[in-house]
Amino acid sequence: MTSTQTTSTTVSKKAKAGPISAERLKSFIERIEKLEEEKAAILGDIKDVYSEAKGVGYDVKVMREIVRMRKQDPADRAELETLLDTYKHALGIA
Repeated sequence: MTSTQTTSTTVSKKAKAGPISAERLKSFIERIEKLEEEKAAILGDIKDVYSEAKGVGYDVKVMREIVRMRKQDPADRAELETLLDTYKHALGIA
């Protein structure tokens, strides 16, 4: 395939997407920006909860690990724990 053919293929794929609508593009960008602002606010709220928990004596590092573990599929988590135990025994740190 020549570079001319590649360019023609690329242009035709873009042309199929339709003309660019400035208003629609602006709408997508604004929606993304709003979601990014909400995400930042939520991350701030999560940080506040961890700070509050730390203030009453909880270990935040352990809490973060538990949150991460709870997101995992139970079978995947069990497999990981088995491997960790195997490796710790092999290294004599169990």
